[in-house]
Amino acid sequence: MLRTVCRTGGALLKHSRRTIPSQWTAPVQQRWSSSLPMNTVVLFVPQQEAWVVERMGRFHRILEPGLNFLIPILDRIRYVQSLKEIVIDVPEQSAVSLDNVTLQIDGVLYLRILDPFKASYGVEDPEYAVTQLAQTTMRSELGKLTLDKVFRERESLNSNIVHSINQASDEWGIRCLRYEIKDIHVPPRVKESMQMQVEAERKKRATVLESEGTREAAINVAEGRKQAQILASEGQKLEQINRAAGEASAVLAKAEAKSKAIRLLSEALAEQNGNAAASLSVAEQYVSAFSNLAKESNTILLPSNTGDISSMVTQAMTIYGSLAKQTQSTAENQPEEVLEQNAPSEGDPQQPAAPQ
Repeated sequence: MLRTVCRTGGALLKHSRRTIPSQWTAPVQQRWSSSLPMNTVVLFVPQQEAWVVERMGRFHRILEPGLNFLIPILDRIRYVQSLKEIVIDVPEQSAVSLDNVTLQIDGVLYLRILDPFKASYGVEDPEYAVTQLAQTTMRSELGKLTLDKVFRERESLNSNIVHSINQASDEWGIRCLRYEIKDIHVPPRVKESMQMQVEAERKKRATVLESEGTREAAINVAEGRKQAQILASEGQKLEQINRAAGEASAVLAKAEAKSKAIRLLSEALAEQNGNAAASLSVAEQYVSAFSNLAKESNTILLPSNTGDISSMVTQAMTIYGSLAKQTQSTAENQPEEVLEQNAPSEGDPQQPAAPQ
């Protein structure tokens, strides 16, 4: 049966080649597909391709990859669509930014056919339609941005262009995957002004950094001086404290030594022949002081009897004796005053006498 069908199909195909006009068999220009295959009854469709079949000039079905059968003369392969990702170069075009700068910009468009039926019958030339849509969308999106934002926000610009293209290409069965801007060319004068702006910005940053460095250096120097003064004052404080403590210790040591010397002297004077020893000591000190009178000053006050040493010693001993008597009388009067203070007054009750 299959052989009969094949023979019949071959005969009909030969007959169709003789009778069908040449304009019917002229290959249709298809940009995204391979050359149109002929109807040989038995067809093998490659992977990632969709063959659109028309029966008697009307859409019939889409052949899936693998083995397919068609009826000669009646069925005709009208379109072959590739389901792979397609790359299209968007030609360079001029666009005006928000700040009235004319730019020359081009890009690359990545898309894929999702519905072969819409891609075949929804638009006459899908590539031309998508390219024009990408160019117009790119011009409209660039008109919303200033020149500085065009360079900083290329990613958001690409996403906006893809979103706008997908809104219009849904009726064509085409899905835009991404759009990338390749080159952005600015006029020479604008480029020079941008370079001058960059240089000025760099000089500004350098000046700011230099001033900040100078400020930091001055702050560090001031902090160092402050710390040095604080440490010096603390050192002087400790030095004065130590010096005062040393002087106080020295005064105490001198006072203790002097009190001890006075105590020993009083004990020595209380012994036998103490007055004679005191007289000898006073005489020695008088001779020593008299020998040093003229060494420190030119003005000298001398007693009338400078040569009479015995009278000077006698006078010193008389002064010492009067001081000793005064001290003894003071010591005797102190117990009487204490007894008078402790005695009860007339109005006070008498205290009981101590038992004997």
